[in-house]
Amino acid sequence: MSRLAADPGVIRIGNCSGFYGDRLGAMREMLEGGQLDVLTGDYLAELTMLILGRDRMKNPDLGYAKTFVRQLEDCLGLALERNVQIVANAGGLNPAGLAATLRTLAENLGLDVRIGYVEGDDLTERAADLGLGSPLAANAYLGAWGIVECLEAGADVVVTGRVTDASVVVGPAAAHFGWGRADYDQLAGAVVAGHVIECGTQATGGNFAFFTELPDLGRPGFPIAEIRADGSSVITKHEGTGGAVTVDTVAAQLMYEIQGARYAGPDVTTRLDTVRLAQDGPDRVLIDGAIGEAPPPQLKVSLNTLGGFRNEMEFILTGLDIEAKAELAQQQLESWLPKKPAELEWTLARLDRPDAETEEQASALLRCVVRDPDPNTVGRAFSGTAVELALASYPGCSFTTPPGNGSPYGVFSPGYVDAAAVPHTAVLPSGRRVIIGGNPETRALEEVPEPELPEPQTPAPTSRVPLGTIALARSGDKGGDANIGVWVRTDQQWRWLVHTLTVDRLRELLPETAPLPVARHVLPNLRAVNFVITGLLGRGVAYQARFDPQAKGLGEWLRSRYLDIPRELLP
Repeated sequence: MSRLAADPGVIRIGNCSGFYGDRLGAMREMLEGGQLDVLTGDYLAELTMLILGRDRMKNPDLGYAKTFVRQLEDCLGLALERNVQIVANAGGLNPAGLAATLRTLAENLGLDVRIGYVEGDDLTERAADLGLGSPLAANAYLGAWGIVECLEAGADVVVTGRVTDASVVVGPAAAHFGWGRADYDQLAGAVVAGHVIECGTQATGGNFAFFTELPDLGRPGFPIAEIRADGSSVITKHEGTGGAVTVDTVAAQLMYEIQGARYAGPDVTTRLDTVRLAQDGPDRVLIDGAIGEAPPPQLKVSLNTLGGFRNEMEFILTGLDIEAKAELAQQQLESWLPKKPAELEWTLARLDRPDAETEEQASALLRCVVRDPDPNTVGRAFSGTAVELALASYPGCSFTTPPGNGSPYGVFSPGYVDAAAVPHTAVLPSGRRVIIGGNPETRALEEVPEPELPEPQTPAPTSRVPLGTIALARSGDKGGDANIGVWVRTDQQWRWLVHTLTVDRLRELLPETAPLPVARHVLPNLRAVNFVITGLLGRGVAYQARFDPQAKGLGEWLRSRYLDIPRELLP
């Protein structure tokens, strides 16, 4: 690496972005808030790749996160002054274009900046030849070694396209400590640290199930990973910032958007069932014990296509006979439409209550969503027809929005290609191009057998209370699938949870999951179970199969469901 960290035995890596649209001032907050060696940012998600793809269709010079340019315009001089390197995946679909923009920005600011970038993830032009169809964008998830090459060549700023979220952390750590490609345990530890800080303030109390316990959640600080030579780390934040770093806030992010106990990546497969968490002081959590294995032989590819056009209308149903009113509206609209869309879905949300004191509390919402390849079919032909019911349907007929045209929607699907087919390339500040070869050792992914479980809880008096009385949860999306991680704080609670919260019980508590494939993965070190529900989100977030298209609230719904819980386990 081109410079030494303040402590050679530790590299202090902060995060200032968890998504495209995160707090704009976070880069300055992190640079001014305390000592850092590297500042990272995650700007890419499945939906973001679709947004950037549409940007690039309008202007081939775009396709990167424009907010990152605004942040560097404000903070690039400050980062150089403080000797902080910046590594971000803000290049999106056009890392070379972003690097060129940043060079022009630096010149205009009068700054001497060495900029490197990583490319090769964009497989769009070769998608058909690789058996990936004809997507709008096809991007392989690259690893950390291109970032390592740029940093070792003295880059002040490294921007990438589609790398794994943790790679922007793994790269600086590997460069600093000189790890090799077979140092799997160290790499796995850095992957865990990167996964924890990649989503910004979700590691410091944001979206936290027991948020009422936190003393100051007004403006959570962004997280920092202090990574050590053996791959262990401490997660913390700048002193004086809001939020908190506790075992549970870290566990919450660790459980976010994972699947099985093997967490596959392009550089290492991380055994999440080996990870340990421990409080290491105020706002400090130690992560250690991570074991790594050789990565799988294939890279995952993010495939985004334009699926067609979508529209919706929402009816307000008030007072009595809600079900009959909904049935009438549905029958009328479907029979009045000049052309039936390819997809037409109805959802009735019974938000009403009997003998309500306000009109809003007496009302339910009936939502109709339509999709079709033809924009005219789901445009005014649909929404205008819905409005024509206003004086001809159920009593009190009204809508939450006026009629409008449909809008294009995207479809996400994963693909896989041999790592050797992806030209992972580091473009150094000098302009020299370095091809990053595939990992010399690979290992096919296998399910981890369920570990030996503790003895079941001895029968005891129970109270019927929400699961969330004792359990925390975090949920999220992976394409069309959703995950829910659930964990508890004590060994006694764990004995009860692991035997009670089975796949069958989950299907009972969340009936929407009943017809879908559900897998459970047990993580005893975290006192956690993780459920993966296949197909709950249809064809990805942009498809908007549910009103919660990224499953953000799924875990909170589960926590709100009532179970008979032994009283001795309750607070």
